[in-house]
Amino acid sequence: MNKFFLLGMSACIVVAFASCKSSESAYKKAYENAKQQELATTTTPKTETVAKVEEEMTPVVSAPVTTAPKVVESASTTGVREEKVTVVSGTDTMKDYNVVAGSFSVKANAESLKDFLINEGYQAMVAFNAEIAMYRVIVATYHDRTSAAEARDAFKAKYPNRKDFQGAWLLYRIN
Repeated sequence: MNKFFLLGMSACIVVAFASCKSSESAYKKAYENAKQQELATTTTPKTETVAKVEEEMTPVVSAPVTTAPKVVESASTTGVREEKVTVVSGTDTMKDYNVVAGSFSVKANAESLKDFLINEGYQAMVAFNAEIAMYRVIVATYHDRTSAAEARDAFKAKYPNRKDFQGAWLLYRIN
């Protein structure tokens, strides 16, 4: 009885696999059709195609080119973030307008950037914003907004390949 059952199951499996057609042939046919269409379009001689295009071309009359004037954003129109911050590392000579080179939620990361900037010759400091728990690495501090904006632009220009420094921004310290 076991032999007949095994023989019957084997026969069913063979019939099931034999009745299924391979999907590879459908893909192969579609590929061959696409290849034939590609060959048919590329067999047209180039000189024939060029002649047809030249017949269809019409001369173009060019108009004078006018350029719009560039809008240069001045230091007085640049955005400034206002935050209440306290100096936690570095000299406590923070003035009203500050150039922020980086912002971190981890103090060790801010300290690392501050140390790098000090080695580069800046009087960097770390300030903490308690409301949002962020450490701001300040690279320069000024009494007026124009000087701070110029310093920010000079800082960005000094490090054109540092994408993180290209995001430097101005911070107005709220007392």
